Amino acid sequence: MIFPSGLRALNHPDYRRFFLAQLVALVSGWMHTVAQSWLVLQLTDSPLRLGLIGTLQFGPILLFSVVSGAIADRLPKRRVLVATNLTLAVLALALAGLVASGQVRYWHVGVVAVLAGLAQTLDGPARQSLMAELVGKVDLVNAVALNSAAFNAARIVGPAVGGLLIARFGVVPAFVVNAAGILVVAVALARLPARGAAAPRRGTTMAQEIAEGVRYAARTPVIRLVLGLLFVVSITIFNFTVYVPLLARNVLGLGAEGFGFLMASLGVGAVAGALTVGFRSAPGPPPLGAMTGAAALALTGLLSLSAARHVWLAAPLLFATGFFGLVLVASCNTRLQLAAPDELRGRMMSLYTLVWGGSFPIGAFCVGAISEAWGVSTAFFVQGGAGLAGLAALAWWWRRR
Repeated sequence: MIFPSGLRALNHPDYRRFFLAQLVALVSGWMHTVAQSWLVLQLTDSPLRLGLIGTLQFGPILLFSVVSGAIADRLPKRRVLVATNLTLAVLALALAGLVASGQVRYWHVGVVAVLAGLAQTLDGPARQSLMAELVGKVDLVNAVALNSAAFNAARIVGPAVGGLLIARFGVVPAFVVNAAGILVVAVALARLPARGAAAPRRGTTMAQEIAEGVRYAARTPVIRLVLGLLFVVSITIFNFTVYVPLLARNVLGLGAEGFGFLMASLGVGAVAGALTVGFRSAPGPPPLGAMTGAAALALTGLLSLSAARHVWLAAPLLFATGFFGLVLVASCNTRLQLAAPDELRGRMMSLYTLVWGGSFPIGAFCVGAISEAWGVSTAFFVQGGAGLAGLAALAWWWRRR
């Protein structure tokens, strides 16, 4: 079967198997995410503590992602990914067991979040680098867009199913289903041919290799701009595991089903944005002007959510924010991968992971703290306004140079 141009990365059999297995795990992973957020609110009823869980889970990315990129360039990527997926499955089952036994406490959720964050820190650069090796540079833009679409299609299905599952059976089934989905990916990776081989050793230390990657990024202006755009959007917009449950419960008065619906609205927009990048006929990612415009529209959507008091307004604003946010994120991913030499790709993607995931602990804590003190509507306003100011500063710097 030959797939159309917009799905051309699926013509690579190994990528196709990897993509389908990953889609299953992503759906179950979003079920886990909404269940974890709901569990924290049940245990603590505290926006600040909900934000702190995000900080704990994504803190390892902030601290260790640059190191994990050098590891990804040194080790066989397939084996790294099998190990990280097995670790995540065990952690999901451990959390399910704690809840089912009635022994779960807030600190348990925090410990699981930290350990999951450590596994995800190593997983991210290896996964992104392996994807380039599965499809080659010609189809890389399409593969990145399809991966982003899969991630956000899961954002639609996972929260919707997770919300219904939590409402009927509680959070335990969501954690168990996530463990099963992750195991599907581990099996698929183990059955792939030996891809993602380690780069030849050059007699350099890991510290030297990390420094080499950082120097390459620092002396390449386009990479600095792309990472800057990604930072502004990541630290302000993509804290929805904190924003949306608070918006659903505290502002709109919704339950688990309403929470799932709002997350699904966000996910529909994000899928549409990712596919917009993937179905572009022009080679390469969108131009920098289009990327900057997408970031501005996403931040405007976030700012507008501060005025949302009804589902009919919140849902389309979440759709728009997700759409333009993912246009920007998918474009940043492809620009970095195409700009990176093969031997540095793991380290460039570790910088992507650092900015994309490492910004979340700071942003999540800020959102939680602002929401605790003044409400989530104020958090939307502050974060949206700060993001637009940061975007204006980046645009000024780029014009000046």
